Amino acid sequence: MLREAPAPATGTPAGRPEPALRRLIGPCLVSAAILMAVTALALASGRYSVPLSHVLEILASRVVPIDSGVSDAEENVVLLVRLPRVLVALLVGGGLAMGGAALQAVFRNPLVSPEVIGVSSGASFGGALALLLGLGPVVLVGGSFLCGLLALALLFVITSGRGGAHMLLIVLGGIVTASFFSALVALVTYLADPFTTLPAIVFWLLGSVAAATWAKVAVALVPVAVGAAVLLALRWRINVLSLGDDDAASLGLRPRPLRWTILAAVALVVAGAVAVSGVISWVGLVIPHLARMWVGPDHRVLLPVSFLLGGAYIIAIDTIARTATAGEIPLGVLTALIGAPVFFLLLRRNRERIWDGA
Repeated sequence: MLREAPAPATGTPAGRPEPALRRLIGPCLVSAAILMAVTALALASGRYSVPLSHVLEILASRVVPIDSGVSDAEENVVLLVRLPRVLVALLVGGGLAMGGAALQAVFRNPLVSPEVIGVSSGASFGGALALLLGLGPVVLVGGSFLCGLLALALLFVITSGRGGAHMLLIVLGGIVTASFFSALVALVTYLADPFTTLPAIVFWLLGSVAAATWAKVAVALVPVAVGAAVLLALRWRINVLSLGDDDAASLGLRPRPLRWTILAAVALVVAGAVAVSGVISWVGLVIPHLARMWVGPDHRVLLPVSFLLGGAYIIAIDTIARTATAGEIPLGVLTALIGAPVFFLLLRRNRERIWDGA
């Protein structure tokens, strides 16, 4: 009589998830909980305060047919004013943070951020030009997006050659691309009318989600979702690519087309984010570091956690920006004021651990 073969010694008892799966699910659940808590507080906070219980009732009434019992004013504030703003902040912060984590792995350099490939500068020029010409919000978003992709195409032209593009050449090409489009932005601001157009251009360049609408949520959702989906699909390949081109090639990967695929996905995410919010710096540099110190360098966990924490971070910063003063502080100012010293402390205290994940 034949007996059933025993389970391998390396297996886990039935009904219990694999250790790798637990390492993935745990941080993602905690990050999602942080994001939901920050989102609820953001929807309740503002000049017109809405009780947190009313916020939850309003959101629940959109899912199940219940009588929320709240006023029309509270419902309009939450659903038409604050919820689109929170969703745009989530897409912008999450996209920039995930893009930064992917670029740091591709370039094997913890000081790399989405700005290094010049896409942010290209998108800034597109938006500033639309504001200069008074072409309206639709053209502003579309122009930012198209010029961001144009910056990536220019980077590809600069770095293309027979021998392929070395990572240092890509970085230098990104610096050239960013400088070129920054010069164009400076030219646009010089030509702008200082009494009408210039203030709008300057405020947009400093970054803000104050003008968020459901239409802008849709505009940001498409490129950010597509780019993020590509990065998540390549998450284990990003792990291999972070070891170096030689190791990646020995494991059967083609480093150059893989690198450009990742760069294109990051460019798509960054262009979509800048198109609806302007330039918001330091998110793609600081948040991946914080996430890496928590979950380690495995991008199967690092990428989704970076997205969730980046979204929560920008939602929190935007809530501070619109409630701290009578006016509204640009997001780029707050992220720089907070990000620069935090990043300095991270480098000082974790010089060895911050990239090794030890």
